[in-house]
Amino acid sequence: MNNGKLLLGILAGLAAGAAMGILFAPDKGASTRKKITNKGDAYLNELGNKFSDLIDGVVKKIETVKEDALRLAETGKGKKVEETEAKYAANSR
Repeated sequence: MNNGKLLLGILAGLAAGAAMGILFAPDKGASTRKKITNKGDAYLNELGNKFSDLIDGVVKKIETVKEDALRLAETGKGKKVEETEAKYAANSR
């Protein structure tokens, strides 16, 4: 979790620095507001893409865990059946 907080802090610092740079640049107000809007949109798109990648990674991990759990359950069922068959075979002798 520390890496996530560090990354978030770096991104926030970059965004604040970019905004401050645009605000203090000698330009017309309308142009400055447009630049800020464009930068904000770009950051939101990038953040959305990163969030989508994160969700995709989590979904893949969940699917892998689910497949592993099902495989283990099937293996356990197979062993239980084998044990039961061996028990009945031993009792019928």
